[in-house]
Amino acid sequence: MEDKKVVLITGASRGIGKEIAKKFAKNDYNLIINYISENTDLEELEKELKYNGNEILFVKGNVANYSECEEMVKQAIEKFGKIDVLVNNAGITRDGLLMRMKEEDFDSVINVNLKGVFNMTKNVIPYMMKKKSGKIVSISSVVGVVGNAGQTNYSASKAGIIGFTKSLAKECASRNIYVNAVAPGFIQTDMTSVLKDDVKESIGAQIPLKRMGTAEEVAKVVYFLSSDESSYITGQVINVDGGMVM
Repeated sequence: MEDKKVVLITGASRGIGKEIAKKFAKNDYNLIINYISENTDLEELEKELKYNGNEILFVKGNVANYSECEEMVKQAIEKFGKIDVLVNNAGITRDGLLMRMKEEDFDSVINVNLKGVFNMTKNVIPYMMKKKSGKIVSISSVVGVVGNAGQTNYSASKAGIIGFTKSLAKECASRNIYVNAVAPGFIQTDMTSVLKDDVKESIGAQIPLKRMGTAEEVAKVVYFLSSDESSYITGQVINVDGGMVM
């Protein structure tokens, strides 16, 4: 059997994560799809992600829980024997002004968005080190670069990913492991589709390209950073934001 490459994507049952999974599936990867919701329709998801006889392993787990991440990676290695690419995509928001923010709203966002990246990467990296190759791409956000009122927790978590990415890239470069981040701006997802038209218009006015991005446009950059096409790029943060942050 042809030795397909293997990608593990967290939070891949919907939104940007699902589009990333589709992009890898179309490019002949075997997939490890992490999800958390009991309501995830795995049969339907499998149909959407099946291309060229690729294999798909679904692993339920909370990235904020270290032992669950350990178990996810163990299952992935048992099935495929390797992980070529890790995409840290899982994330949550608990927006609110700091004055009114509850401690648990700060903690939960940091635990999923930032500690989750540590938990997954820490468990995957020994296998990449051993085979002296690997690509790690984490989803940050433009608000991790420039901040946003009402998102101190989210902005802190996404800025943390940037620092984590740059430091790890320096640690791993000699082992041929590339570590980068993608920072999306306003992207059309289920979350943004419920916004009122006037809110969408005011968002569009802030973006030089005058529109929101698509999840597919984010997925293309994630795939590029995971492929051999990006063989001299590590420790970078690439904004996918229509020029909103320059």
